[in-house]
Amino acid sequence: MSGGNSDTATRGAFRDDFEALRRELGKVVVGQRDVVDGMLTATICGGHLLIEGVPGVGKTVLVETLADVTRATFQRIQFTTDLMPADLIGTYVVMESAQGRRTFEFHKGPLFSHVVLADHINRGTPKAQAALLEAMEGQSVSVSNETFELPQPFVVVATQNPLEMEGTYPLPEPQLDRFFMKVIAKPPTEAEMEAILERTTEGESPVVAEVVDDQRLLEMREVARAMPIAAELRKAVVRLVAATHPDHARTTDAVRQFVRYGASPRAAQTIVLAAKVHALAEGRDQVSSQDVLSVVLPALRHRLILNFRGQTEGVSTDELIEELVQELFGGKAAS
Repeated sequence: MSGGNSDTATRGAFRDDFEALRRELGKVVVGQRDVVDGMLTATICGGHLLIEGVPGVGKTVLVETLADVTRATFQRIQFTTDLMPADLIGTYVVMESAQGRRTFEFHKGPLFSHVVLADHINRGTPKAQAALLEAMEGQSVSVSNETFELPQPFVVVATQNPLEMEGTYPLPEPQLDRFFMKVIAKPPTEAEMEAILERTTEGESPVVAEVVDDQRLLEMREVARAMPIAAELRKAVVRLVAATHPDHARTTDAVRQFVRYGASPRAAQTIVLAAKVHALAEGRDQVSSQDVLSVVLPALRHRLILNFRGQTEGVSTDELIEELVQELFGGKAAS
């Protein structure tokens, strides 16, 4: 009996902290609930987030505020065409002592932070993107013959502008798959625009409070992993991810026509873990189908690789996923 009470208290504390983080981020960024929840979910689960949106919708300030409310170290890396791997990782430099002795010391680059903002990531060259991929994948970086562990938790939040095509390098499929979720930062509504103007052109700037530290984030990660999910619901997630492949027996005609490659097993891991966080944030005792539906789009939209026909016809991966969800779940994925 005491074990059940302990679980209830632990989940209640998780929900309180999650809601407090939402509230503090909401002091700075108006709207963007999907982006906020996606960023918090990725951070708690130990994943990385890709945010796509036009300039001026609050992407950068949102990530900066995440570091503030989690007491995390923060670095912003502006990706440009001349950015080199050493600019991210760091390099060895020659140091001379007062006695004239010279030694090589490693000076850490901006990747050695809890929260890293990779701004306009698709402007970076493949070399710079490869260096970032190693850090995202292995939670460490290699320099010469040495390996350096990155601080934990380690979260990369990357941004890209969907309107910018010239001078950009599309992210390769393995790197896209490394992002836990991809969320869309939408332009504000008229009411949200009015609230933005009120906050930014009148009075003082909002001040956020620290809610959790790095140790608490790691504890919340363990709580999320321990959240129960029914075996049948987990199997439904497996069927959904398998059906994103065009050669699968239960897929839709649209997927067969427009998709070249479907989602990897990492997509199923993302859906289950993110659904667990969503269930905890909503105060449930176990994961429901609604929790799964709420995270399907950000978990899958960047993992479906369209074929030539799909690209030329401007097919939306969101629409393909919606059709799959309707076919297999009989429900609607949350946008």
